[in-house]
Amino acid sequence: MSLARALRLAVRGTVREREPLAPLSSLRAGGAADVLFLPADAEDLAAGLRLLAAEGRTARVLGGGANTLVSDGGVHDPVVQLGPGFSREDWPAPREVVLGAALSGMRAVRAAHRRGLVGPEFLAGIPGTLGGQVKMNAGTARTVGDILVAAELVTVDGAGWFPAAELGLGYRESRLPAGAVVTAVRLSLSEGDVEAADREILADIERRRTAQPWDRPTLGSTFKNPPGDAAGRLLEAAGVKGLRRGAMAFSEKHANFLVNEGGGKAADAFALVETARRRVLEASGVALALEIALLGDFS
Repeated sequence: MSLARALRLAVRGTVREREPLAPLSSLRAGGAADVLFLPADAEDLAAGLRLLAAEGRTARVLGGGANTLVSDGGVHDPVVQLGPGFSREDWPAPREVVLGAALSGMRAVRAAHRRGLVGPEFLAGIPGTLGGQVKMNAGTARTVGDILVAAELVTVDGAGWFPAAELGLGYRESRLPAGAVVTAVRLSLSEGDVEAADREILADIERRRTAQPWDRPTLGSTFKNPPGDAAGRLLEAAGVKGLRRGAMAFSEKHANFLVNEGGGKAADAFALVETARRRVLEASGVALALEIALLGDFS
């Protein structure tokens, strides 16, 4: 029996075969998933993970695809993506909100502002979903970890809530339990000036539009900032800004942003990443670490 058929018999959600992933990646590149599983809810996700574990397979999670480079050859591991079943909004306390991991950071902002509360405004201009933002502790001057009370994680054993302090949140990283999928977040909010917060969001988005290539498909920041420096500065100093291969390029606007000029290949994007990393190492002695995630085989 094929893995897709076995999975369909075990879950209530949707299972698709040879599903193109390029439309699900913000870079609009890459191949297909052999099996894409869209669980109906947390219980269904746990059932799917148990079936995959019994088959000796490990699931790969694709959130909003905002920072994921998908291999042109596709993904042979089963891929999980959360959908409408992970879009809840609950208020367990006056200043705390529980949001499904499939929602965006902007949804968190809107939920807070409807209640006259502030806190998640820094997430407004960060693409992707709340689940992925927890996974990479996304942020700007502030991070998800600054407002995260707890996260609901699903493993083969089911769903459970984990305090933020147990998630190993650091600079653009987390240390979640092996095989765990973030399915909901509990955020701490505070009273504040919502109108002033809205104005700051608009100003921040305008700053980003000016400094970053929002007019074309991109993965956002390619590399993490090393301690005491900025990846963009190091890349520009190493001559990476504007470097291109095929239809992929490092943006002329911001050297740390890969962009797809139209029909670009993931292999070209990955080759640019490797070239950029080598040039920075040779020019400054700094080994840049990836901020983007790789999905599939790039060997």
